[in-house]
Amino acid sequence: MSTARAAMGAWHYRDAPLTDLEEGAESWIARGANFVTVVSKATAGTRLERADNPDEYMILTDKIGATVAAGGETVEVAPDSLTIVPPGPSSVTLNGNGEIIRVFSSRASDLAARATNAAAYAERPVDVAPLDPWPLPIGGYRLRTYRLADYIREGTNMRIFRSTNLMLNVMTARNVPRDTSKLTPHAHADFEQGSLAIGGTYIHHIRYPWGPDFATWRDDEHIEMASPSLLVIPPTVVHTSRNIGDEPGRLVDVFAPPRMDFSLREGLVANAEDYPMP
Repeated sequence: MSTARAAMGAWHYRDAPLTDLEEGAESWIARGANFVTVVSKATAGTRLERADNPDEYMILTDKIGATVAAGGETVEVAPDSLTIVPPGPSSVTLNGNGEIIRVFSSRASDLAARATNAAAYAERPVDVAPLDPWPLPIGGYRLRTYRLADYIREGTNMRIFRSTNLMLNVMTARNVPRDTSKLTPHAHADFEQGSLAIGGTYIHHIRYPWGPDFATWRDDEHIEMASPSLLVIPPTVVHTSRNIGDEPGRLVDVFAPPRMDFSLREGLVANAEDYPMP
């Protein structure tokens, strides 16, 4: 067994923002091998543009809405929504003062290069499967927006959406601290998980596998991160997260490409009718 890489955090709430990425916005960028997250804070009317993005990306709104234009279409996106943007030029105009989240694949190389942890990916990790795109969406590329409140299901806090290149699990808010007798430690064989906190404070519990060389063993980690922040968890690393404190916890799991195991579970992917499996 080879030694797993260490989990890697980006504490956006305490790090200085980028102010030259897009005029009028403060942005924080972090990445995994196959994905890039961009959290931007701006005032109403600020326009965030991509001149020619190479593939699809996703937008998450929380407390404010936005106007999104791409592919000859313009849509009004409500607060608390997920929107999938087609390749090519696009823009997002904030309809209020606040934060907006965009998630890209690592093919957005200009953004990947600006990530706070870009140096860690100067060489591609060998433990992560390649970013092979899934089939085109039904009806071709276009703007697709989903009101997250429409996808709450009894018995689960998971709300999973996929595109050709990404999968997001936008979990419902946890309004009280998570029950520590009902945690879900698990690991992934060949893909990273990005745990993007957009509300509240989380403790991410991390356990590393043991290899034959005792000198490479790592102690368990219990990483506390407020919002916004991103923790990138490498393959084979056992992990689970719990929110703490009085503020509701909001966590988004980021994967690239889409997960086949989730996709094979009947009814789990909210927009499966729009995006076929391989």
